[in-house]
Amino acid sequence: MDEKINYIIGMRPVMEAVRAGKKIEKVFFKSGMGGDLFAELVTLLRERNIAFQFVPLQRLEKISRGRHQGVIAQISTIDYISIEDAVENALKTGSAPIFVLLDGVSDVRNLGAIARSAECAKASTIVVPAKGGALVTPDSVKASAGALLRLNVSKVSNLKEAIYYLKDAGFKIVAATEKSEEVIYNVDFKGAVAIVMGSEGKGISPAVLSLCDVKCRIPMLGEIGSLNVSVATSIVLFEAVRQRTLA
Repeated sequence: MDEKINYIIGMRPVMEAVRAGKKIEKVFFKSGMGGDLFAELVTLLRERNIAFQFVPLQRLEKISRGRHQGVIAQISTIDYISIEDAVENALKTGSAPIFVLLDGVSDVRNLGAIARSAECAKASTIVVPAKGGALVTPDSVKASAGALLRLNVSKVSNLKEAIYYLKDAGFKIVAATEKSEEVIYNVDFKGAVAIVMGSEGKGISPAVLSLCDVKCRIPMLGEIGSLNVSVATSIVLFEAVRQRTLA
């Protein structure tokens, strides 16, 4: 895969990219494609003057073996937003925004799954470190079912500095960590909040954890004692949704 080219892979993610107004250079379809979703996507492409081409299966397989569903869109860049612009845009909405900060989450599929939950919970922004974490790739966009194209994603050089900025902007910083005695159901998520999630192996780094206003855990009853980070993020996000819905 050419490092200068990004791809959106899969029928629905490509459709979401088109609807979101992403700059798409060209869409490649497997020769012989058909069906209702295919026809809907072709109509969208024609309406927006986006070029498309039918190619042999082998060409798609060179880009993403077995996961493309017969369609791949080529885009020149995936846009990140600065933390300053993300905060400004979120506060303009008039509602209490939710940010999700990922500390050391390196699996692109986990990033995609987290983004999917975040979009469903109406979170505003996902914040990822420039180094040591998963960034937006075609695989993460596919895992998100296109949600990464609807959310703001901020890539920051230093997660601690991003937390300081969010604090100054009035956000409560909530760390989800099994090291806490407090459970998530006792935490107030109704205001502007930034939820910090760590990697499955190491959790949130001590330096980042020390900056968080609240530390809380998801109660566990089973023997394994830990959840996949994307599942854990979803649980925390929808506790925030529950509180805001009942408020």
